[in-house]
Amino acid sequence: MKKRGLLSWLFEFAGRKRAHFGGSVILAILGVATSFVPYLIIANIVEQLLAGNREWDYFLKQVLLMGLFWLIRMTLHSFSTSLSHIATFTVLGGIRKQLCEKLSKIPLGSVLDDNSGSYKNIIVERVDSMETTLAHIIPEFTANILLPIVMFIYILSIDWRLGLANFVGVVIGSIFMVAMMYRSRGGYELSIEKTKKLNDTAVEYINGIEVIKAFGKTGSSYEKFVTAAREGADVFINWMRRCIWPQSGTMAFLPATFLGVLPIGLLLVNKGSLSPQGFITGIILSTGLITPLVVAFSYSDDLLKMKTIFGEVTEILERQDMVRPAQLIKNPKGTDISLKNVKFTYKDKEVLHGINMEIKQGEIVAIVGPSGSGKSTIARLIDSLWDVDSGEITYGGVNIKQLPLNYYTSQIAYVAQDNYLFDMSVKENIRLGRAGATDEEVINAAKATGCHEFILGLENGYDTIVGGAGGHLSGGERQRICIARAMLKDAPIVILDEATAYTDPENEALVQSSVAKLVQGRTLIVIAHRLSTIVDADKIFVINKGNVEAQGTQEQLLKKCELYKKMWEAHSLAKDNDKEVTYA
Repeated sequence: MKKRGLLSWLFEFAGRKRAHFGGSVILAILGVATSFVPYLIIANIVEQLLAGNREWDYFLKQVLLMGLFWLIRMTLHSFSTSLSHIATFTVLGGIRKQLCEKLSKIPLGSVLDDNSGSYKNIIVERVDSMETTLAHIIPEFTANILLPIVMFIYILSIDWRLGLANFVGVVIGSIFMVAMMYRSRGGYELSIEKTKKLNDTAVEYINGIEVIKAFGKTGSSYEKFVTAAREGADVFINWMRRCIWPQSGTMAFLPATFLGVLPIGLLLVNKGSLSPQGFITGIILSTGLITPLVVAFSYSDDLLKMKTIFGEVTEILERQDMVRPAQLIKNPKGTDISLKNVKFTYKDKEVLHGINMEIKQGEIVAIVGPSGSGKSTIARLIDSLWDVDSGEITYGGVNIKQLPLNYYTSQIAYVAQDNYLFDMSVKENIRLGRAGATDEEVINAAKATGCHEFILGLENGYDTIVGGAGGHLSGGERQRICIARAMLKDAPIVILDEATAYTDPENEALVQSSVAKLVQGRTLIVIAHRLSTIVDADKIFVINKGNVEAQGTQEQLLKKCELYKKMWEAHSLAKDNDKEVTYA
């Protein structure tokens, strides 16, 4: 499939504001016209002075006219940049919105393959860094390109030889520029790579600062960030060191229009083929001929940077979505879940090797096994966070790939041990489970999962802001709020993936007892290491190295499955004397 171009993406991101870019260009062109007039007025003033005109009123009017056109130019420039800024911020907002929407549509494995700091860096810092280039390049690049062209055409109309004389410095400067570009090969790409590495390392370091401090690893952990910073600085220093002399030559000669205009112009005047007035006009116009072009071409680095960032953005946006129909075509019959010969590969390694499972409506099903056996992967596949590589998962007899994603996700309440809370109130975090739920329904869900009492004990009760990622709450409190959120969803399928990992025994008993009441008539899928909590499950699947090693009830597995028997014995030895409450 042919990849879309930069302009195509820009217009899509700009949405209804794309006309603002066009308006910005039109105003910039009008600004070019008004900024050219003062040069003509100055040339006219010089000609009048050489002709002997000494009328004060005439020259005062000319100067005032120049001031008027300058004001018009600044007004047009102001409106032009205002329009481009409006369109630019719409573009940046469109990029961020599409990125967030895209991350919700692609398989979770595709997201987890990258560092979370990298996503944060792209969505926040990298996208934001395009603002200056996008907002200014359209009006200013337009003006800086068009004005010299208009001036050059006018100089050619005076004398074509005088016009070409402006390029003597350009030729010399271009030689230096070629040398600079040759010596700068690979510098830009390497600088982007090292800067991205530095940003990602910085985000990773900040996110992990609590662990670093807790384990006294500040020095060794900080060393990774220091190394990334030093490598980033060295790239830029070496790059600039290689290019400093040719760059200086470029900047010295490129705008030096007088290098050719003065000697050639004088020669033409002496020969009588150019009038003194034409020579003076040519000199005045030459002052504004090349410098704007140099300014315009100075945007080349910004354009390359923007192109690189757009490459990072579009790489995410062009990833393969989880293919799902837009509308419900075939209605599931019941809520039975079936996994048929399911295989799944993560990072080029097959982690599930033909899983077959039948989960009937209303059953309490447990999935157990050694760490890394594939338990959570199965749960995520059932929740459609990932897509199977082969085989199929059906819901009510319908392949979940044939169900709209928003419909299927509404059928499952998924609670993992590391669920996320947003930086807003407790009430709003719970309400995410079902948009439009009343305050009473939110409170009832909290009561049902044992959250109500501790929430009332918070500073502002249900209106307490939980902080970034729920940082103002303990791990157990965060987990119970996440469970309340899942319960409020009122879905027919509930998946608890180590959901009580952070709760103390007393609160775990409350949560499990509440879950037992709330899941009546619903299907409950439990992934747990505490085997005593699932002894009364209707069915237990034992997963080992990506395969279903055995299935059955607690009693059956203790008789026929050696792995489960060893796990049970290890659990019995490890647990304390406190009585644990089961789900059922």
